[in-house]
Amino acid sequence: MDVTWLGHGCFRLRGRGAAVVTDPYPPAIGLKLSRMDAEVVTISHEHDNHNYTQVVREGAYEIRGPGEYEVAGVSVIGVPTFHDAEKGAKHGRNTVYLIEIDDVRVCHLGDLGHKLDDVEAEVVTSPDVLLVPVGGRSAMNAAQAAEVVRQLEPRYVVPMHYAIPGLKLELDPIDRFLKEMGVAASEPQSWRCRNRPSASTRQRSSSWNQRRK
Repeated sequence: MDVTWLGHGCFRLRGRGAAVVTDPYPPAIGLKLSRMDAEVVTISHEHDNHNYTQVVREGAYEIRGPGEYEVAGVSVIGVPTFHDAEKGAKHGRNTVYLIEIDDVRVCHLGDLGHKLDDVEAEVVTSPDVLLVPVGGRSAMNAAQAAEVVRQLEPRYVVPMHYAIPGLKLELDPIDRFLKEMGVAASEPQSWRCRNRPSASTRQRSSSWNQRRK
């Protein structure tokens, strides 16, 4: 499965038989996405910089909130969270997605603004790949992002939602997060994750649903 960061909160996850696009953004932010094919588009929250689905060709199934979904062999669980540390009082709600393609589990945190509670964390713990916002301002800052990384214990971490050349939004640079994690800088690149045996997404979601009732 290929994981490609396209800037801000947008990734293209491509498996053997399906592709998923997360949080597509408009050209107004200073970056421009090319038209893409995908079977699924996930939207973490309804802010203009994360829900520009026009860039994905017609026919993709749009997921815009919490729930359990299965489309074209892709399993998705949306976990309700908040865009800030005040239960959404400042920036509203956010959905964290656990996406499973070809037995690879990818967790996209959207614009998460707080540490996950035990129930939320149980659903998405130990993903193969964690896509985490690190640029602060309206989402988690570097220190908060590092705390969530330690909380979830992913195999791989991919930072997103930080300042890069051309982006018109005011976000912190990635350096602060790298310092928090104790690692050196690297250039963004297309990345491939090989399959591995993993716990069933349905088993984890069942536990979460029972605890919500």
